[in-house]
Amino acid sequence: MTGWLQPHRVVMMALALSLLLWSALSLRWDWLADYAPLMVEGIWNTIWILVVTSVLGMVLAIPLGLAQAAGPWYLAAPARAFCTVIRGTPLLLQLWLLYYGLGSLFPQFPWIRQSELWPILRQAWPYAVLALTLSFAGYEGEVMRGAFKGVPRGQLEAAKAMGMPRFTILRRIWLPQAVQRALPTLGGETVLQLKATPLVATITVLDIYAVSSRVRQDTFIVYEPLLLLAVVYMCITGLIVLGFRQLERRVPQRVA
Repeated sequence: MTGWLQPHRVVMMALALSLLLWSALSLRWDWLADYAPLMVEGIWNTIWILVVTSVLGMVLAIPLGLAQAAGPWYLAAPARAFCTVIRGTPLLLQLWLLYYGLGSLFPQFPWIRQSELWPILRQAWPYAVLALTLSFAGYEGEVMRGAFKGVPRGQLEAAKAMGMPRFTILRRIWLPQAVQRALPTLGGETVLQLKATPLVATITVLDIYAVSSRVRQDTFIVYEPLLLLAVVYMCITGLIVLGFRQLERRVPQRVA
């Protein structure tokens, strides 16, 4: 029996189709045309914030994990402290500290207000990007620490015995295997990062969640925007999961 014709999948598809038909015929969707451009903008903002913060967070997570796994104490201690603080405090608190704290300090300095960066710093999205990036880096830094430590030491010692420079060992052996080990967890953390993006609406960033809230406030229609919001998040999550599964298939299996 083919994968798509398995009984549990047939039942799930039937339930999904029934829910889709019921939603289309029983709920109100007359507001959708008026808010469609705003929803497209919100979806775009959600996606680019997710991509940028995940990429930048991973770039920070690699040195954080490496410092904890093999760095000297003066690098390992700050990296460990950073990951502990990020993982031990709510993301909403971090976001508000940056936006209402750091963001409120900048206007007090005339040289900042008169600089070319002021049109950017006065907006909310840089603080949202910074907060989500640091959060992702803190969690993935711990993941990369375990991934670096999970690489067999014998391979590293053999490469060192052959006279391979440390940076070459890191680039050709240690880092690729660590990233390969971290891929399944990285996919899950990216999905969690997507679920964290609605918090940016609390500092006036227009993501898809903020658009859904605006629809509810303007039209007093509650369930339809939330249902559409859930579908959007499920579609993006499905694309993330599919992308990481394809990536895992292409990456060579690690050596035990």
